Amino acid sequence: MQKLQIRKVGVLSVAKIYAIVMFVTSLLISIPYGAIFALFGTTMMASLAGMDPSVSGSDAALGGAGSIAIGLGIMCGLPILYAIVGFIGGAIGALIYNVAARFVGGVELELVNAE
Repeated sequence: MQKLQIRKVGVLSVAKIYAIVMFVTSLLISIPYGAIFALFGTTMMASLAGMDPSVSGSDAALGGAGSIAIGLGIMCGLPILYAIVGFIGGAIGALIYNVAARFVGGVELELVNAE
């Protein structure tokens, strides 16, 4: 049994890991959420064009196109935004850990040989 202590972490490596984790997590949330918006937009286009004779086809397309654009924006933009926020948050967290580890010591790990 061997005890090790993590006294310092690499700020850039932690920031990259946080960015990837946040990107993947955001994909799990933003793709279904964006798809719901896009589906809502296509439904709105179809229902506006078919139900109300006073609404022209171009008006119906404009009404639904906004929701489709928002849905696509959510699916593409939110993961990128989350990755940027994750990178910044990971870097700040690593810096705070490094400062705190100087005063109170690092996280202790107890390792054993697996056989």
